[in-house]
Amino acid sequence: MIRRCLPFPLMSVTLLLTWLLLNQSVSPADLLIGAVLGILVPLLARPLVPDGYPKLHKPLVLFRLLGMAVVEIVRSCFNVSWLILSPRRHGLNSQFITIPLDMHNPYGLALLSCLINSTPGTVWVEILPERHELALHVFDLHDAQWWVDTIKTRYEQPLMEIFEQEASQP
Repeated sequence: MIRRCLPFPLMSVTLLLTWLLLNQSVSPADLLIGAVLGILVPLLARPLVPDGYPKLHKPLVLFRLLGMAVVEIVRSCFNVSWLILSPRRHGLNSQFITIPLDMHNPYGLALLSCLINSTPGTVWVEILPERHELALHVFDLHDAQWWVDTIKTRYEQPLMEIFEQEASQP
């Protein structure tokens, strides 16, 4: 019964708390609006997530991955800013590359997309379905193989540990 009314209780609580933080008050009206949002938004989002919450097999690997991604995002911010502001902009080598993917879990692919698109200088373009390859645009490409190795080892491999463990178990 509770799962029908609150299909994603963590999302409901997060929405309520976010609403209260944004309004910087805990008035009865704010509590009511936050509660209504916390109930309605997950109900409306339920058809978008047919399997419910993803199963995280190694949450510590997820936290390590997210920490490494934050460092990479900050580093990339400085690098891209330097490239844009430096006078040598004419030497930029923007290109598209393809990266073969082994991961098939939709949650893992969604998080991979978020991590890549959050990093300045890279854009997830699409997954080429016939070969299951990621089309990636790199702002200043110097070594395509480095990008393939980086995406495969730093991002895809930990995401497969987090989301696809049940496929490897007998």
